[in-house]
Parts: sequence; C-alpha cells; structure tokens
Amino acid sequence: MLDYEAEAAHYDATRGGVPRAEAAAGAVLRLLPPGTGTLLDLACGTGLVTERIARPGLRVVGADAARAMLLTAGRRLPGRVVRADARRLPFPDASLDAVCAVWLLHLVPFTAEIVAEAARVLRPGGVLVVTVDKDAAHDVGSDIDALLRPHRAAGAAHDGADRVAALAAAHGLVPAGSATFTGHGQGATPAATARRLRAGYYASWYRGEPAATEALAAALAALPDRDRPRPAPEYRLRAHAKPPAAPSA
Repeated sequence: MLDYEAEAAHYDATRGGVPRAEAAAGAVLRLLPPGTGTLLDLACGTGLVTERIARPGLRVVGADAARAMLLTAGRRLPGRVVRADARRLPFPDASLDAVCAVWLLHLVPFTAEIVAEAARVLRPGGVLVVTVDKDAAHDVGSDIDALLRPHRAAGAAHDGADRVAALAAAHGLVPAGSATFTGHGQGATPAATARRLRAGYYASWYRGEPAATEALAAALAALPDRDRPRPAPEYRLRAHAKPPAAPSA
C-alpha cells in the first residue's frame, strides 16, 4: 500500500482535483436521507471531498489515519477532523446519521471490520455510503487496459459490491440506493500508468514480481500517444441503511 503520509503533499493534484471531488460529493449527497444532520467521512484524506459534502444543516467530520492528510484536511474543515482507525471509531453507538467511505474499501483487507464499525455508530434510519468495485471501474476498455487486464489478481475485490452488501446485511443494514459519478481527471495515460506501476500504486490488485513489473511498465510506456488521457472511469456508490427503530407499543 502507498505511504499516505508521503502522498499528502501531492494527493489532490494527482487524483483529479476539485472536479472529481465535486462529482464524488454530489453523488454522496444524492444518497443521504432527508433530514441527515451528521456525517462521518472515513479516510477523508486531504478533505477535498469532505468539505464539498458539508453544507448548512449537515455537520460533516472527516477521519483519517494519516497525520499528514489530516493537516491539510484540518485547514479545510477547522475543528472537524479526527485521527482515527476506521475499525475503532471514537464515536458512541448510534450517534451518527451517515457514514461515507469514498475510495477506501478497495485498499484494505479488513472491509468487514469497517462495515461493522460503521453499523455500530449509525443511528436507526442512518445510512452507510461506500464506493464499490473501484479497481474494476478503471478498466474502460482502452489499450492500457488490454495490457493490464491479464495481470489483475484473481479473487474477489475487497470492495466488491456483492461482498459489501453481504457484510452490510450481516449487521442489519439494507440496500438504500446507488449512484455513479465521473472520475474527472482520472483518464489514464500510458506514461503515467507505467510510472505508477513502478511506484507501487496498484498494490490492491497487482501481484507481479520485479522483472514482470518492469516488462509491463516498458510495454505500457511503448503504447502510442503515451501522454494522451484515455476515457475517465465511472465510479459507483452504494448506500446501505439501518432500519428505523420500531415504534414503541
């Protein structure tokens, strides 16, 4: 996995910047139930998406494990960030209206623990909103993908939509809608993909040995139009809700 302490300095510039953040925030907001008053953004990173979710009547808090990320997020969301492991959140049971995790679950092998913890802190009627099938979204059928596809690791992704749905159901959460958004600025180029492969950016799915990695990077760099972006990915969000409490007799 990447060192997100080191990534913080250039994270926004290499991840689509404001256009992608606005698209992601808008999709999250479309999945929030009316009257949502509090939202926790897990793995908020630099807070670029988080600050665009926040609006009057909706208090948003960002959480991240990387101190360097939170330094930037704290400037965007003064007093509304917390350093925390997504598996052990510093919030009481049933204390939040919504939890979101954009581009988190594909990175970690402990998806089940994150979903369980989100379910714990959600109030009845609250909703968990997460990106699913993130790595698959980057396969847009380009010449780059033709080279990468055979090297993708076999087995279910940590953020596979069916897997996340099953984990959510195990904690009493039910499907509550979906949304898509464009990854503006995320259209891959052969040159950038080769650099990222060498730097270990694709650790969530790539398992090649050093010699194979170098051969694949060289093949990517040799593709035509090496600096021309291919189509941007379309990301998917799924919402899972905690059913409202039954009325008392």
